[in-house]
Amino acid sequence: MRLSAGTPYRLGATWDGRGTNFALFSANAWKVELCLFDSQGRREIERIALPERTEDVWHGYLPDVSPGQLYGYRVHGPYDPDFGHRFNPHKLLLDPYAKRLAGRLVWSDAHFGYRAGSSREDLSFDRRDNARGMPKAVVMDETFNWGRRENRPNVAWEDTIIYEAHVKGLTQLREDIAPHLRGTFRGLSAPAMVEHLRRLGVTTVELLPIHGFVDDRHLVQKKLSNYWGYNSIAFFAPEQRYGADSPLDAFRTAVARLHDAGIEVMLDVVYNHTAEGNHMGPTLSFRGIDNASYYWLMPDQPRYYDDFTGCGNSLNLTHPRVLQMVMDSLRYWVTSFHVDGFRFDLGTILGREAYGFDPGSGFFDAVRQDPVLSRVKLISEPWDPGPGGYQLGQHPPGFAEWNDRFRDGLRRFWRGDEGQRSDFSTRLAGSSDLFEHRGRRPHASINYAASHDGFTLLDTVSYAEKHNEANGEDNKDGADDNRSWNCGVEGPTDDPAVLTLRARQQRNFIATLLLSQGVPMLLHGDELGRTQ
Repeated sequence: MRLSAGTPYRLGATWDGRGTNFALFSANAWKVELCLFDSQGRREIERIALPERTEDVWHGYLPDVSPGQLYGYRVHGPYDPDFGHRFNPHKLLLDPYAKRLAGRLVWSDAHFGYRAGSSREDLSFDRRDNARGMPKAVVMDETFNWGRRENRPNVAWEDTIIYEAHVKGLTQLREDIAPHLRGTFRGLSAPAMVEHLRRLGVTTVELLPIHGFVDDRHLVQKKLSNYWGYNSIAFFAPEQRYGADSPLDAFRTAVARLHDAGIEVMLDVVYNHTAEGNHMGPTLSFRGIDNASYYWLMPDQPRYYDDFTGCGNSLNLTHPRVLQMVMDSLRYWVTSFHVDGFRFDLGTILGREAYGFDPGSGFFDAVRQDPVLSRVKLISEPWDPGPGGYQLGQHPPGFAEWNDRFRDGLRRFWRGDEGQRSDFSTRLAGSSDLFEHRGRRPHASINYAASHDGFTLLDTVSYAEKHNEANGEDNKDGADDNRSWNCGVEGPTDDPAVLTLRARQQRNFIATLLLSQGVPMLLHGDELGRTQ
């Protein structure tokens, strides 16, 4: 193929109407090869070394590559885990800026950079090619006709009612939605679903993760799948399973229809870690592109990850190129998909510097001054499992925060615990003890009685203990203390007195939530008594 130098901007694969520019950041690589695949993603048809390197960005331009082309990268560099480097050109890698993925990850030992079961474990080097079992990135033509749908709802914070929802879980069992639309982006904006949201009076749908994610190997081995999606591997690509043959257009159409109904769309985003896990995890993208740049590594033992997430690794947003990737991703979802805001999973990690959490970190400063992102809704989950990870009330102006103190106080009060009136009144009045500083208003507090984590509202009034035996983890997952009360009977019952009490308790929760100062968030299905 004809090849020229191209440009280092923009990162990713950018089609300009005549050809495609490819650009990939790697500070420690020796060589970067672009691999082109046939339309099925099974056969590598061309391998091309990117000819130029500009400020750690490897780039090249191919005039013969058009939208629909499948591709991946092989990156050459040192394989020296003791110094934090895990390059292995035998592993096909996803472009961190991939806008769409084709195919699914098919697990095998070939996805690991080391020889599984070897005496030296991850210090060994594996030469098997993993390309056949890897999803491929797709060159995209991103034009989309928004028509007259340019006006966003722009709901003021003080008028906002958030509805936290899972794309599949929201519609999978709804009989008033066509079967082929259930559990998809298009089902999300089906007329019956939109009408339900309008009747509820919610203003903003907050979707659990829709970035491309993978099913963990241990789940696949148990014939299970990753339902929740908190296992991202592609921060620019909508998850395929929600969009069938056209996930980008399907999601854009859903956003446009919800906007037409006056309903905002927010995304729960997971920029704190990736699906590559710890030092024994697979080499799928970031680890093989530049492990020492993308991840927090242990200062004295860079073979291992400084894991603030409990998921094996943590993205290092103190690195300017990693921060750039997150900022580019956020702007992309706002400008290309017209989303109205973000909820940041384990948001404390995003504000970590070398010395710990900092409300003036590079990430918070970059977002707050950005002309695009500073105008959308921003919500942080203000904790992570790392040292000093609980930072409720400590985020900077411009960010609202999940208020778990509201949830816990609400549950204790309605359970009948003693000595709760003072705390309950503080939560009812906007939690000024947590948020009334630096000019922050009550809408800095995102109030909720239940979320995707733990018990639903019905479960909170139906169980004294969790019962997660069905997922095969021996009831070990999730918090043991949910501050719940079963109203006298554990689990399902046909006792009319117990059912009446449970219904009254649920109304008490929802009434308190909606009447409190701050922004209320409802968990999808709580209005119908959904169990989890």
